[in-house]
Amino acid sequence: MCVVRISGDDAFSICEKVFVPYNKNKKVSQRKGYTAMFGSFYRKGEEIDQAVALFFRAPHSYTGENVVEISVHGGYAAADRLLKACFEAGAKAAQGGEFTKRAFLNGKMTLTQAEAVMEMINATSNQALSAAHSALEGHLYKRAAKIRDDLLVLVGHISAYTDFPEEAVEDVSDREVGKILQNAEDELKKLADGYDIGAKIKQGIKTAIVGRPNVGKSTLLNAMSGFEKAIVTPIAGTTRDVVEQEVILGGVNLILQDTAGIRHTDDEVEAIGIKRSLDRLTDADLVFCVFDGSREITREDIELAERCRNLNSIALVNKQDLRQRFDFSKIEGCFKKVLFITAKDFYMSKEFETEVMETLGIANLDVNTGIVVNERQYEAVRTAYNRVKDANDRFKEGFTLDIVGVSVDEALYAIYALTGENVSDEVVNEVFSKFCVGK
Repeated sequence: MCVVRISGDDAFSICEKVFVPYNKNKKVSQRKGYTAMFGSFYRKGEEIDQAVALFFRAPHSYTGENVVEISVHGGYAAADRLLKACFEAGAKAAQGGEFTKRAFLNGKMTLTQAEAVMEMINATSNQALSAAHSALEGHLYKRAAKIRDDLLVLVGHISAYTDFPEEAVEDVSDREVGKILQNAEDELKKLADGYDIGAKIKQGIKTAIVGRPNVGKSTLLNAMSGFEKAIVTPIAGTTRDVVEQEVILGGVNLILQDTAGIRHTDDEVEAIGIKRSLDRLTDADLVFCVFDGSREITREDIELAERCRNLNSIALVNKQDLRQRFDFSKIEGCFKKVLFITAKDFYMSKEFETEVMETLGIANLDVNTGIVVNERQYEAVRTAYNRVKDANDRFKEGFTLDIVGVSVDEALYAIYALTGENVSDEVVNEVFSKFCVGK
């Protein structure tokens, strides 16, 4: 099925020129909102296809304007002729994100909600979808609005103090001012700190699978993927380049990266693969470091473990179906978790999911509270946080309220930029330029 959406003052009149209802007693121009009509669409007097027209009256529509949606049978030819008929009737082609942009400009949604529409479309995991839905429901806006409202109360106090310094202004106390500033600083820091997690949920968790040759890295990748993605042989050095596969764990998208076995080698080609493995290790959001539990620990194992120290890393001691000779106590302190597995029979259990989420620091993450998910939002939050922190520091150092108020005003301006209450046309255009035409 193909759907053509027309929005604006002339939506009904344009529809009337291309769409004829089967019930001749009913007129498009007289249709109420939230109703439908069955008929056909025409171009230059020729009946092209059966169609269903849905009608929405301003302001009760997605864009806040009159909207008509005409649905016809799918296929390029029918869609193309319907579009041409609409253009000939006076319609203009929508730009990317134009319908959502109109919704924002007409006050139907905040800027953070508008951004959430595209996040919903692009979501590739349950967590990303939930985060986008939370923003669409207005949770991020509500968190920002609470901080904004508290700062506005403070601005009122400061204005009263500044305008009438000789009078005792009610409710203006050091305790009250300090409380508002500290709460705002703490909340903005939480929002800013959540950006890394929000971005990872949105883009996927880069997960490097590393280890010496033949410890079971490729077998693990295949088991987690559910099919034979990587070649598995007993020959050391089989994997010479990075093999990637995306999997979903606990609603989060893990971008698995099976890397070349790490060891000392004189083979020039294999050495290049090993360097790439180490690069992926450093750049990863999460590391699965695989060890062969059936063999004694080696110097290369210990060196690799040390590279994983201070990373979001989990040691996977593999081949538990064989007699164990690996002394994991020598590498235990390098990892956040040490798990014992048999890669060939591995499956992503609830227990494994919990261990991974705890390692990533998102085990108790509630995306429904509203989190920052893009660079624009983060920059606005970061600016607001820095300005509030400046205000709080100056207040603690004994500066007068009028000096403190300068930084508070700057923080409010940044929050307005976040929500879209005070944002430049250039920023608005940049936000909606990333949208698809259909939205």
